[in-house]
Amino acid sequence: MLFTALADPTRRAIFQRLARAGEQTVRAMTNQARVSQPAVSKHLAVLKRGGLLNSRRDGRETYYRVRMKGLAPLINWMSLYAAFWSERLDALEDLLKRIDT
Repeated sequence: MLFTALADPTRRAIFQRLARAGEQTVRAMTNQARVSQPAVSKHLAVLKRGGLLNSRRDGRETYYRVRMKGLAPLINWMSLYAAFWSERLDALEDLLKRIDT
């Protein structure tokens, strides 16, 4: 669900905005997103189901904030590939050094 949540460019932009600016209301995000309030709400729901956001109600407003622990599966997945590519690039470097000598 995490990858699905971040697959859409609008959702990534909303997530990045929240990560940088901190907690915001749906209204504030709608003003910045250039899409309708229902569309922003749908994107927020997907991000929340993906474990990337927390929300709280205060009167008529809903505030959303980033849940950084939600990125843990992505970070773990990327670390596997970082090790993979690091080993491959080291091997390539060794090969190029042997070719040069």
